[in-house]
Amino acid sequence: MGKELWEQSGHQVDAFVHAVSTAHSIHGTSEALRRHNPNLRVFAMEPAESAVLSGKPSGSHKIEGIGIGFVPPLWRREEVDEILTVSTEEAKAMARRLAKEEAIFAGTSSGGNVVAAIRIAKRLAAGATVATIIVDSGLRYLSTDVFRPDKR
Repeated sequence: MGKELWEQSGHQVDAFVHAVSTAHSIHGTSEALRRHNPNLRVFAMEPAESAVLSGKPSGSHKIEGIGIGFVPPLWRREEVDEILTVSTEEAKAMARRLAKEEAIFAGTSSGGNVVAAIRIAKRLAAGATVATIIVDSGLRYLSTDVFRPDKR
């Protein structure tokens, strides 16, 4: 995945933002990107309601696939520059926005990734490239409130 991001970005990735579940994806992707850019900044995203990686208690949230309620065994904090939290509502709103404005039909963890990536992009210098991953399809959320018209 890191090699693909590097190539698709035109060989420029300054920061990588990714949600944490097992932690394998964030570490594997950032390791591959660091081969090309040793100064890469890596940002982990987790649900604000269950910010265990940030030292807060486990809690209930609706960002499926991440925020598992404990520190995953593969987690290597020393390889991450910063941990960002995104609320369920922010992640849902971004998933709806991606579908409506960008024709990207993604779920809440992808929405959370984009929220966090935008925050980082606003902090970095002009011209910096921030990468994230759309990790899930919106199809699995059709039976939830994410894409219901009354929730927009």
